[in-house]
Amino acid sequence: MNIFIDNKSGCPIYDQIYSQIKDQIINGTLKENDPLPSIRGLAKDLKISFITTKRAYDELEREGFIYTVAAKGCYVAPKNVELLREENLKKIEGHIDEIVKLAASCNLSTDEIIEMVRFSLEESK
Repeated sequence: MNIFIDNKSGCPIYDQIYSQIKDQIINGTLKENDPLPSIRGLAKDLKISFITTKRAYDELEREGFIYTVAAKGCYVAPKNVELLREENLKKIEGHIDEIVKLAASCNLSTDEIIEMVRFSLEESK
């Protein structure tokens, strides 16, 4: 598992860890029941406080992405298809909001935006 901390980022370190692990679970890099590094081990590898790592793991567990087995460690939870779908829908909505803002600044019409989306869809096939 690869986690990269950007100290120049305005994003808190625990959130960087949380986001990167979550992304690796969603995209399938981390599979169901894969063990995660221990909280202390990951903190040591990243040269950060274990409290920061624990906060990221707690958030992942609260949202159902990982589970903890006492005295054994943390593991990737079985994928909840609805949860993953909701995560992706939120991302899509965020991108659409950005598209709408950019399109408005360029005076694009709805038809022009739809045409651009159709073109992108055809290109991705």
